[in-house]
Amino acid sequence: MHPRPVLSTSPLRVLHLDSGRDWRGGQRQVQLLAAGLRARGHEPLVVVQPRSPLYRHIKADGLAVAAITMRASWDLLAVRKLRRLIATWRPALVHAHDPRSHSLALTALVGRRNNIPLVVTRRLPKTPKGALRFGGRVACFVAISGAVRDALLRGGIPDERIALIYPGVSRPAAVHARDWRAECRWPEESVVAGLVGPLATTEGLATIERIAHALAPATIARLRLVVLGGPAGGKARIGGVAAFRAGFVHDVHNAIAGLDLMLHPGTAEGLGTAVIDGMALAVPSVAFAGGSVAEIVAAGENGLLAAAGDELAFAQSVDRLVADGALRQRLAAAGPLRAQAFAPVHFVEGVIGIYRGLVERSRPGRDSSG
Repeated sequence: MHPRPVLSTSPLRVLHLDSGRDWRGGQRQVQLLAAGLRARGHEPLVVVQPRSPLYRHIKADGLAVAAITMRASWDLLAVRKLRRLIATWRPALVHAHDPRSHSLALTALVGRRNNIPLVVTRRLPKTPKGALRFGGRVACFVAISGAVRDALLRGGIPDERIALIYPGVSRPAAVHARDWRAECRWPEESVVAGLVGPLATTEGLATIERIAHALAPATIARLRLVVLGGPAGGKARIGGVAAFRAGFVHDVHNAIAGLDLMLHPGTAEGLGTAVIDGMALAVPSVAFAGGSVAEIVAAGENGLLAAAGDELAFAQSVDRLVADGALRQRLAAAGPLRAQAFAPVHFVEGVIGIYRGLVERSRPGRDSSG
């Protein structure tokens, strides 16, 4: 999507909506975008679940936040509260950041003036279904990867209503790497791998178990897993591999910086921002080539890729990296340069450009049919 050039530089008032209860890549992007908007003189208001990690982060940043319980995609009580908030706060745009928020925002905007553009972020490369949810009321779909954009096109969304904007990943100025070996009392010769991706589903856990069982005996003896995300549970074993279930970690950059490599066994991720975090911190990854991860990992250059769903090939790639320290170092060295393509400034400025174009088009007297 290519917004029309806009001369106006007036501040934008944007209502963001995220119904996530966990802290994942999507929530990190909402926080980054809201902070970037405020730093540029705009007015973001972030609507989140009460007591969610995103609520705490937005509050800590000193950003405007409102807590609304959002139980389902068609939660009428949540819709009523959103309608009141929209009426009183009068945003120039509404930006929904997940599927539930998408549905709630559509319902909350029914009967409102049509020149409040609705922006929806799509993260998963799945073909959309539903004429109501994906009809013309959504002014723009922000696709976080080429694979997501292609899925929207397959679903019949016109190209002019899609904007491809990669997520932003920030690298802190100072990183204090966590010493996982010392914390978990693992041998110094251990190779510590962070496990990220589909950790909260039965299918995801089964995939991880099968990959672990396919590892070579020498790898199982030397490898140690740190599970980043999902429920915290302390020391455990996954497919015979010694592991530590860290759960949600607030200092994610410090946690990743203490790893030797990362394992991303997801097959339906929108992009996999944890992989970009790893590259920025010189931690190479093993991942499946399905979904959007192949857009950021160049196999053999800054990480290793296995064919989508090929669990044996994934395990063999892990075997290779655990055994070959020189390969790990070579892949790690190439990561930071690749990660620069996902600097937050590109993400924030790209979204602001979309906002400006939509606000200009929605002004009275212009065609706002979307």
